[in-house]
Amino acid sequence: MATWNSRGLRGSTLEDMINRTNEKYAASGLALIQKIPTPITPIKMDKEHRQITLAYFEQKSTVDYIGAVQGIPVCFDAKECATDTFSLQNIHEHQVEFMRMFEAQGGIAFFLIYYTHKDTLYYLPYEMLRFFWDRAREGGRKSFRYEELNPAYILPKKHGILVPYLDVLQRDLEDRDE
Repeated sequence: MATWNSRGLRGSTLEDMINRTNEKYAASGLALIQKIPTPITPIKMDKEHRQITLAYFEQKSTVDYIGAVQGIPVCFDAKECATDTFSLQNIHEHQVEFMRMFEAQGGIAFFLIYYTHKDTLYYLPYEMLRFFWDRAREGGRKSFRYEELNPAYILPKKHGILVPYLDVLQRDLEDRDE
């Protein structure tokens, strides 16, 4: 099996890679993570192909994924970035609030960011996101630069696991205990 480093994300979306990783984690008994679909209400259907041709979102989505890792509740969202600067406009206030409440209940919240131009996956803990979010709300930058990130949270290249976020989740847990 090729590693995601040699294969890159060509021909697959970040979401597909995460879904495949989650299937592997579930089969190994390491984690049970589910993709949360965004609820929609169909308005128009193509009767010939039975496809939705027009719909609206019923409500704001919270996060892309939610589940448990070895008894620890986790939730996360996945984003892609094509430059060294990640705009906070890509994250919505209701997502940040959901993550805040999730962590207040003892869960772990984070973002997985794929820097496409670097072929690098990054684990952004909620606490780090909150720092950037609060800085922007106080009149600072409305984005953060790749150089501002902690290199310890770059996902390692790992044979057989496309998006090996559990390795860095473990580091996050250890950092929280210090």
